[in-house]
Amino acid sequence: MTTSSQVIPQLINGYEVVIGFETHAQLSTKSKIFSRASTAFGAEPNTQASAVDLALPGTLPVMNKAAVERAIRFGLAVGAYVAPRSIFARKNYFYPDLPKGYQISQFEIPVVQGGEVSFFVEVGKETVQKTVRLVRAHLEEDAGKSVHEGMIGTSGIDLNRAGTPLLEIVTEPDLRSTAEAIAYAKELHKIVTWIGICDGNMQEGSFRCDANVSVRKPGAPLGTRREIKNLNSFRYMQQAIDYEIRWQIEQIEDGRAIEQATVLFDPDTGETRTMRTKEDAADYRYFPDPDLPPLVIAPQWMEQVKADMPELPRQMAARFVADYGLPEYDASQLTLSREMAAYFEVTAKACGQPKLAGNWVMGELSRRLNMDEIEVAQSPVNSAQLAALITRIHDGTISNNAGKQVFDALWTGEGQEVDALIEAKGLKQMSDTGALEKIIDEVIAANADNVAQYKAGKDKAFNALVGQVMKASKGKANPSQVNALLKQKLG
Repeated sequence: MTTSSQVIPQLINGYEVVIGFETHAQLSTKSKIFSRASTAFGAEPNTQASAVDLALPGTLPVMNKAAVERAIRFGLAVGAYVAPRSIFARKNYFYPDLPKGYQISQFEIPVVQGGEVSFFVEVGKETVQKTVRLVRAHLEEDAGKSVHEGMIGTSGIDLNRAGTPLLEIVTEPDLRSTAEAIAYAKELHKIVTWIGICDGNMQEGSFRCDANVSVRKPGAPLGTRREIKNLNSFRYMQQAIDYEIRWQIEQIEDGRAIEQATVLFDPDTGETRTMRTKEDAADYRYFPDPDLPPLVIAPQWMEQVKADMPELPRQMAARFVADYGLPEYDASQLTLSREMAAYFEVTAKACGQPKLAGNWVMGELSRRLNMDEIEVAQSPVNSAQLAALITRIHDGTISNNAGKQVFDALWTGEGQEVDALIEAKGLKQMSDTGALEKIIDEVIAANADNVAQYKAGKDKAFNALVGQVMKASKGKANPSQVNALLKQKLG
């Protein structure tokens, strides 16, 4: 594994891909950013829109302190500069679901400036740690949404989302492949959910990514970018970026220029389509919002937020490497969520075998969680049971394959006690050396050809003999014991 903060070029048909991200994370506040209206998801249309959200005359916005606290938390998590004084601006544009005719956002002085996000990505046969620079993260309000389903010859407007607090997180164009883009988005998703500022529910629109994609010949200036809006699943994100890369290369190869635009991804066709030509900052006519004073964050508030921060995933991963001797990649996988990390750590401490515990959590446990589409907290096998199972594998009571049978039985509710299941299923490994030697003698006598091949230097013949011993013992022989005794008897 290598570590890199540099851009790693990966050419596609002779073109370098350049990707930057803008992510809207809905903040986990109970009320909206400038009003007391609820942010709960799923309410009847227009039942959670206050006079402020509706932009009725005479109403004034009031800043939600909890939204600012979450922005500070994010800045600390990514090593950014948290501005002690930032400004809110009006971003002017017209949508039917934007009642004021402008969005309150931050432009010239955002609350979070700089920072970085590191993650692991596969490059060829190598696992590389990549670091992406952040430009900023700023607070803003969400718009409402237009409703088309069930409307005949017309559209409806639902303003429940209007005024919902967002943190828009913007990267430098440091990503060079779809794989890097997906890995970055997953790492950012992990960070915002880990520190509790966003629930990360992509289906409900709580975590939405816009990918700015362009291509160029190596060494050439940056190409014209097209922004793929509102990618709310990692699978669609991959499909959309892959399609956009192919489309842009084909356009350039055919002699056509790329026009800067905002596009949408259609999952039914697997294609992107132009929504509108892209505006620049000047088109939005930003100016400071006269109804909101500058946002001032006192040093004491910063210190309080810092004191309340949980151990961050990258810090925990480094501790897992130092304390448990885990490879960096394993540590990063075991800290995909706070729940997963806690499950691993309790298991590792209980069984005293952190590497084995990591392998089982990343392997069998994760496989079953994915199959059943459930979270770690819903696992039928708790950490104490897994620790007991790993202990029995480590002390030679059962084989690894038998361990999988016990795990399946625990998962499906056949029993709760590991030792009782081992006994009931007759999975104990053969510990009687005399009985095992008798089986080995019989296998040697019945497989003279394999014995001769092994003595002639063919290792495959030895593996065949081991397989015969395991078969004769009905899988109960300890494989390492079989290997040792067999080699001893074969001289």
